Amino acid sequence: MLPTVASTALRELSRRRVALLFVLLLPCVFYLARIDVSYQAIRFLAIGVGWAVATLSLFSHVSAHRLDQRLSAIGASPTALFFGRQLALATVGVLVAAAYFTLVAATRDDLPHLSSVALLLLTTVLISAPLGALVSLAIPRELEGALALLSIMALQLLVDPDGSAAKLLPLWSTRELSAHALQTTPAPLTDGLLHFTLTLTLCTALAWTAGTLRLRPVPLNPPPPTNAHH
Repeated sequence: MLPTVASTALRELSRRRVALLFVLLLPCVFYLARIDVSYQAIRFLAIGVGWAVATLSLFSHVSAHRLDQRLSAIGASPTALFFGRQLALATVGVLVAAAYFTLVAATRDDLPHLSSVALLLLTTVLISAPLGALVSLAIPRELEGALALLSIMALQLLVDPDGSAAKLLPLWSTRELSAHALQTTPAPLTDGLLHFTLTLTLCTALAWTAGTLRLRPVPLNPPPPTNAHH
């Protein structure tokens, strides 16, 4: 059932061409705005890709809410519905990440570890898909949800990355992986990958659990007995 749900989700996204275009072009704007500063350009690009994928995830899950309720009512597995949609979003995200990695490779020849940029974009995509699903459950409206995601991404850029509060943000790992791509003698990737793993696990588990509970059938109470009159 996963491939069926994934293909349906991809068709739904493809119908929203204008929104899709604007969302997918935003990372390019982020990147070009700071292209003269390597570290900021790479980090801004990752944050832009994160917002784009998380917003697509939000749109997909919000628009499919009623459809998922109907499918669940006739026996579809809430787990298959959730992970099928996530598979579609991850597929789109990986394609977006590959396109922007190609852009970075074509425009920057001063990166000591270009492969780390690919890792950075991939991990960002994998976190952002369940993050968007999680926000869609808390804020089930597209405009408000997209603004909430934009606020989260803005915090990633404004909060002191060395502070303890920064590690509570979902894309803190982008800072570590960006540094690894740019440093001639980079630090180990352990902290960044550990944060990525924990965040991915937490976001996926919370979104899946909440989505499953939301689609759980509600038992109907039997009608009260009527008194017979003789």
